Amino acid sequence: METRIILVGGFLGAGKTTLLFEAAKKLTAEGKRVGLITNDQAPELVDTTFLEYSGGAVREVSGSCFCCNYKGFTDAILYLADNKQADVIIAEPVGSCTDLSATLMQPLKEHYGKDFVISPLTVLADPKRISDVLDGKDSGLHPSAVYIIRKQFEEADIIAISKTDLLGREEVEELKMRIGSEWPNATVLAMSSKTGEGMEDWLNEVTNRSDAGKNLAQVDYDIYAEGEAVLGWLNATLELKGNPADWDGFARNLLNALDSKFDELNSTVGHVKLIVESGDNFVVGNLTGKRDTLGLRGSAGVSGEATMTINARVQLEPEKLEKTVLEEIAKACGKDIDSKILALKCLSPGRPNPTHRYDHIVSTDKS
Repeated sequence: METRIILVGGFLGAGKTTLLFEAAKKLTAEGKRVGLITNDQAPELVDTTFLEYSGGAVREVSGSCFCCNYKGFTDAILYLADNKQADVIIAEPVGSCTDLSATLMQPLKEHYGKDFVISPLTVLADPKRISDVLDGKDSGLHPSAVYIIRKQFEEADIIAISKTDLLGREEVEELKMRIGSEWPNATVLAMSSKTGEGMEDWLNEVTNRSDAGKNLAQVDYDIYAEGEAVLGWLNATLELKGNPADWDGFARNLLNALDSKFDELNSTVGHVKLIVESGDNFVVGNLTGKRDTLGLRGSAGVSGEATMTINARVQLEPEKLEKTVLEEIAKACGKDIDSKILALKCLSPGRPNPTHRYDHIVSTDKS
């Protein structure tokens, strides 16, 4: 059986990592060997640590996006296919990336189309964010970041509305209709990784179809570069030690404090993710906008020692982002917990410079 490659794109906070986690668990339960590939501008990635609990084999491509490190991406694919005998490989590009059809889907079809089955490009859509885009609103984002979001949908083979557990059935159907009208070349689906509703429909599409990369977006790289550069990008891992602490409460309090601080600074949140690990236990926290988007999963329990990895993507200068996050961590630790930085990187993404950029659709004919 040929290994199948599935790409899941979508803007920051759309729910890509949660979808990968649930899909990996479901496919593994069905007896399939699953490989997962994460991607970021820097190491110390919450997604990688979290997905290692899914049962799938995980590879991380860090330091640049897949499209700018095509060899790193394809090396990860080959490793999972050859060394882990993966039946299905699901890859999650950086959330602020677009032009994936031209820079990934077409070269994958040309270089590896005879060795792998390439699935349609899925772009996840946070319902609040895509509704704002359709209404001509910016969700507090810079116009160039909104441009990236629109281009992501323009090139999608499948647009999948996520987090449908937050919507009523009529709202879901109306949103599907509006998306289909705006981007008629894409299949429109809706699902909730939390409840599992719609997951089977999406898996059926991406594990049975091979009409990948049917759409090319016309992307202005000056606007694209600006849209990425307005975001501060922080990845850090810290060691936490002291009196026994309720790490779930610690994670929630820290995310609430960061939400308040970013709101005070009028800085829009792409996402803030953290994972706290204590022994074999972990809690994952997500903030994808305002406080009402805050969610926790799992439990790290109560103990006197833990490791925390935190990733923040916020519309804020990197220096100010680093200062803000470290100050709020120090406040959350107080006098009872000592924190030690094990790794820290804060940056603003550079201009995208893809390895390949195709101006035509590559045929998937394997004859």
